[in-house]
Amino acid sequence: MIPVFRSIRCASAVVGAVAVTAGLLSAALPAVADAAPQALAWGSCDPIHGASADTQCATLRVPRDYSKPNGPTISVTVSKLPATGAKRGVLVGNPGGPGGDGIGMFTASAPSAQMRQEWDLVAVQPRGLIGSTPVNCDKVDASTASGGAGALNRERCEKNTPGYTKTLTTETNARDIEQVRRALGVEKVSLYGISYGTWLMSTYATLFPSHTDRLVLDSAMDPKRAWGELLQDQTAGYKARAHAMMAWIADHDDVYHLGKTPLAVYQRWSVQVEREAGVPPSFGAPPARVGDVPAGLKAVAQQYIDGVNLTADARARIENLVATLSTGKVQATSPLLGMTRQVAPSRNYWPMVALRMTGKSTSEKPSADMVRLVTNSQDMQSLMLCNEDWSAKDPFLTPAAMLQSLVTGDVFETAGLTYKSGIGCAGSTPVTSLIPLRNKLAVRPLQIQSVGDPQTPYGASMATRKAMGAHLITVGGGDHGQLGRSNKPLDAAIAEYLRTGRTAVTKVPQAPITASLTQLP
Repeated sequence: MIPVFRSIRCASAVVGAVAVTAGLLSAALPAVADAAPQALAWGSCDPIHGASADTQCATLRVPRDYSKPNGPTISVTVSKLPATGAKRGVLVGNPGGPGGDGIGMFTASAPSAQMRQEWDLVAVQPRGLIGSTPVNCDKVDASTASGGAGALNRERCEKNTPGYTKTLTTETNARDIEQVRRALGVEKVSLYGISYGTWLMSTYATLFPSHTDRLVLDSAMDPKRAWGELLQDQTAGYKARAHAMMAWIADHDDVYHLGKTPLAVYQRWSVQVEREAGVPPSFGAPPARVGDVPAGLKAVAQQYIDGVNLTADARARIENLVATLSTGKVQATSPLLGMTRQVAPSRNYWPMVALRMTGKSTSEKPSADMVRLVTNSQDMQSLMLCNEDWSAKDPFLTPAAMLQSLVTGDVFETAGLTYKSGIGCAGSTPVTSLIPLRNKLAVRPLQIQSVGDPQTPYGASMATRKAMGAHLITVGGGDHGQLGRSNKPLDAAIAEYLRTGRTAVTKVPQAPITASLTQLP
């Protein structure tokens, strides 16, 4: 459930292949509502978050641990884009992750004109991230771990901020939002969650139904599959999406001249990955088409196609493994490979892959701020994943996980295998229990789901729809996250829902690609 960073060209150079409980139940947590709410002093935002010039920011002190409301506090940052017209209310958003930077959410994913005019657009930076008492983690040193990756992450972060890492949970973030609502001085807030944010906002609505107005769940996940099952669910979707990207590049051969079939594009792509990493990718080729059949084999075209497709995956894996073992080099060092996986969920970034393949885009050295943001996001995400990793584990996947993560560096399979096998959180246990989602709202939630979304697969997302009783709008294609895509029918339906609490729309086509096909963003 890894977020799409606002500068993928830079982030892809520092982001790795990965990535999107035993404590007190919510009912047992002491209330903090008796304390007088703090006033928010609005000012400019730290430039590191990339928020627009008209975005305002403020900080708020909240309990570090809600089971100890009179104990130590932390600081969280709140951002706000004031409504430009007649204001209807406050809409609080979260971009997902966990680990997505919320402060610039409504800059990175620009809302429709209707939302911008009628709602104060507010985002609460999740605790643990820069701007909200960031976690302070030592650099990774496997030699000091007392047992497993999960234990290592907790030890290297907890030692610098004792008692803090266990508070990085969905429930705690929901309670932080409640403190912000009180500081804003409003009785109800509407909510817009993307990806992991759908879990966060559904949790808030479950805990605080009387303070929830509208609830929009954009690309919903199933919390019961957090995290190993969800990450394993993503593997097939990401591979299919990468193949769809290559088909799209082939369809635009008049622009990129990289091949007229997906397989032809893949072959050019594979050569470049090998040139960058020193070994070929283990990611298999897309299905061959008639256009891929050599002229001399047209008479047996179908047999040729069937044979190529049958062996594509195995051939790629074997060639990669042999090259890796003989050279000691790893495919994950290829910027093109990492970029391909990272941008697969969003078609607006597909031109970046094509431009890199044509040589019109090269790797940029990430800025110090970008390295800081990405490192902090990964640290916070690693902690949260293990704090709430209650999905069933399959230890029989351990050999495959070790092979793909430690030997071949397969960016498509590492995350799912690592967490589904149990390696990702080895040595640690969850720190909280799952809060069952419940719809106690006066207004029915709205859920928006793309049929081919690789990050939050359509089928699994229906569990959240059922739990929250949401009205569903199915979106064509496979883009992950629908906010800010200039999808006019969908934007109109969301605006109608926010205004009236209902919409009759149940299906819309995928959004257009709004990015330039020839210029980098």
